[in-house]
Formats: sequence, C-alpha cells, structure tokens
Amino acid sequence: MIYELYGLLRGIATLYIWIIIIASFLSFVRPDPNNPIVQVLYRLTEPVFAFIRKKLPFVVMSGIDLSPLVIIFGLQFIDIIIRNILFG
Repeated sequence: MIYELYGLLRGIATLYIWIIIIASFLSFVRPDPNNPIVQVLYRLTEPVFAFIRKKLPFVVMSGIDLSPLVIIFGLQFIDIIIRNILFG
C-alpha cells in the first residue's frame, strides 16, 4: 500500500516537473497568452514560481528567473528523502 502511494506521488511529481520544463521553454517563445494550453500551464506553475520568488528573491539574477530550477531540485530532493526512508 505504501509503495503504491509512493509510486503515485512520484508520478505526479514527475508530471509536474515536465509541466515546469514546458512552461519554462514557453517563456522564451512568448506564445499567445489567450491559448488555452498556455493558460493552463501558467495557472499550474505561476503560483509556485511567485512563491519561490517571494521567499528567495535571489533566484532572479540579471533578469534570469531560476525559480523553476529551485522547484525541480526541491522535488527531486524530497523524492530522494522519501525513497531513502521507505526503502532503507
């Protein structure tokens, strides 16, 4: 039961990491903001990005926003901690 729950949480975290990566690449292209897919991506990522920018203002350096990297590293770190606790 615990292992299935861990697998589900890991799958959700992996999906969210891919959403962050796609949203980050879209920020370079500047797509149409009225596109429904772009709106969904921004709704899923922008609140977390804004929270990281607010709590860690140094992640924005010279106009480059590194908050997606902080989130990805954080999710990976949490995954490693949980895996070590569950599997020894």
